[in-house]
Amino acid sequence: MRYGLEHPVVNDADFKIWDAYAVRAYPTQVLIDPNGYIVGDFIGEGHSAEIDKAIAETVSEFRKKGQLNEQPLKFALEKAKVGNLPLAFPGKVLADEKSKRLFVSDSNHNRIVVTDFAGRLIETIGNGKEALIDGNFETASFNRPQGLFLDGENLYVADTENHAVRRVNLQTKTVETISGNGKQAAWRSVGGNAKTSELSSPWDLAKVGNALFVAMVGTHQVWKLDLEKNTVAPYAGTSAEARLDGAIDKSGFAQPSGIVSDGKSLFIADSESNIIRKIDLQKETVETLAGGDLYEFGDADGEGDDVRLQHPLGVTLYDGKVFIADTYNHKIKVLDASNKIVKTFLGTGKSGQTDGANAAFYEPGGISIASGKLFVADTNNHAIRVVDLKTKETSTLKIEGLKPPTEIQDHIENVSTNTAETKLESREVAANSNGSLAFNIKLPEGFHLNPSAPHRYEILVEDGKYKNY
Repeated sequence: MRYGLEHPVVNDADFKIWDAYAVRAYPTQVLIDPNGYIVGDFIGEGHSAEIDKAIAETVSEFRKKGQLNEQPLKFALEKAKVGNLPLAFPGKVLADEKSKRLFVSDSNHNRIVVTDFAGRLIETIGNGKEALIDGNFETASFNRPQGLFLDGENLYVADTENHAVRRVNLQTKTVETISGNGKQAAWRSVGGNAKTSELSSPWDLAKVGNALFVAMVGTHQVWKLDLEKNTVAPYAGTSAEARLDGAIDKSGFAQPSGIVSDGKSLFIADSESNIIRKIDLQKETVETLAGGDLYEFGDADGEGDDVRLQHPLGVTLYDGKVFIADTYNHKIKVLDASNKIVKTFLGTGKSGQTDGANAAFYEPGGISIASGKLFVADTNNHAIRVVDLKTKETSTLKIEGLKPPTEIQDHIENVSTNTAETKLESREVAANSNGSLAFNIKLPEGFHLNPSAPHRYEILVEDGKYKNY
């Protein structure tokens, strides 16, 4: 759902399919005929012509035998389980202490949502379309925005799939592109003019002085955007996907996805290496503070190299500590940069959406702290969670009046065209008494329940505590 895939996907976590078909390398494609026998296997990339020929020959053979079922396959999409939620895979969140505003990258809705700390909707920025269009809040478009940085009334946005950095003027309510031309940069891009240069999947931002530092996932680097000179160029990392410390021009990163600064240093969630890095801006050196390496991940508190994280995507600073969104471990952890000790702050280690003192998360991607509260972009729960830093009591932020973009809402409602609606007569129930309301649903003729398909229901209480719940 997050990446817009609508074809069947199998997570072969235990290598059962891998072993059954004697796979030894990836990608491996196996072609199976209608009787279940292997027609051929193709190892590596670049075999489209061979595969196309083998499919054509197999189709011809079984069509002649009358053994080819050519009826199209229909699959119930995962999106049918969740419907048109107000937020869709929010990637990052930014809490501003001064204005008491919350900025949310509503990533799969291609927009920015602005609320107060209580969840009252202030405005939405962007029309929801996947495009690189500047303009006012209603006409501007983003494509999977992620990282945010607020400087006065200027909100900087890492517009990830547009390969661009955008600037939102919150006073004039306008959006402009300040870096990136919409095309993805080559592996070893050298940058240049900010507006005409190509970027590669910018994921997060941190501003120090007149420089905007960009976590550039696609090139495994940290880039520097000079806001005065209007230039952009790699700052740290050679583009080699690696854990390499030392001088910034010799260092190596692996999908840096979170970045925050105290003015003297940059702290980076280097997600694919499963580590937290530090860049000293004066010495221009890179140091690994905690974690493993490209293939050394897990879930273990501890010190330095003994720590195990799994694809951390977000970092923020509070009280001299680095808070970490340890994404694939479904946890929030805290790093003391002075002694490199990491401890779990919250999360069970298993995906879930439980509020209270023992909260559960589902791949949190972004975190921010203000007014004694930790705000979490709980990405796969399509929610913003709020944690009291003293009690660790967690709640889910309810954003009043927020709806998905019109275009996306219409698309989801039309996902399944083979639907039927049944309306029943109204019934009266006793008021001011405890009881339960049971619905005995009789399916229309020709319909049946499929235990392998997702089911959705909606309840609308027109005059009560909940609406559209």
